[in-house]
Amino acid sequence: MAGEKDIIRELTDDHRDVDHMLDSLDAAPHGDPERKRLVNALTVELVRLAMAEEESLHPAVRKHLTDGKALVDKEVHDLGAIERTLKQLENRDADDPDFDRLVAELEDEVTRHEHEDEEGLFVELRRSVSTEELATMGADARRAMAHSDDHPHLHTPDTPPEYESLSMATIEFVDRIRALLHGHIRPQKA
Repeated sequence: MAGEKDIIRELTDDHRDVDHMLDSLDAAPHGDPERKRLVNALTVELVRLAMAEEESLHPAVRKHLTDGKALVDKEVHDLGAIERTLKQLENRDADDPDFDRLVAELEDEVTRHEHEDEEGLFVELRRSVSTEELATMGADARRAMAHSDDHPHLHTPDTPPEYESLSMATIEFVDRIRALLHGHIRPQKA
């Protein structure tokens, strides 16, 4: 595991990848079908990142941080807001009157989430968790992201019952996105 990224570095680097995707989305002309393709690619990346956070980050936050449950509740709430915006974008084409407004909402939600992770949660985790455990969590996050490409469902065995409805919604959403991107279904019109 020497030389591999720990969970904080892994997720921070993934945040930068998402930022680059948002920059590409901003650069595409309004109404251009390329914006829809970019939103679909961004959706896949955000789902992968959310899965890694659910499987690798959230359990450690609950275990190691004094206010871990409240922090995870906030994380789940923020990820749920992102997911709801992605769901609203799912059946809209780039020339839809609400498309650009929803993209702007998504960018705000994602940017706020990244900032709160990097300036708060990751700092606390770095203080509270050993270097070795952070490295192990990084490997777990990479596995979770790799599995998100192969497996259609989230696996959150230590997720408390109050998260079950969010996870089921996420499972259905991930399934639809994967089917769409792998050509198993055609995008629906709103």
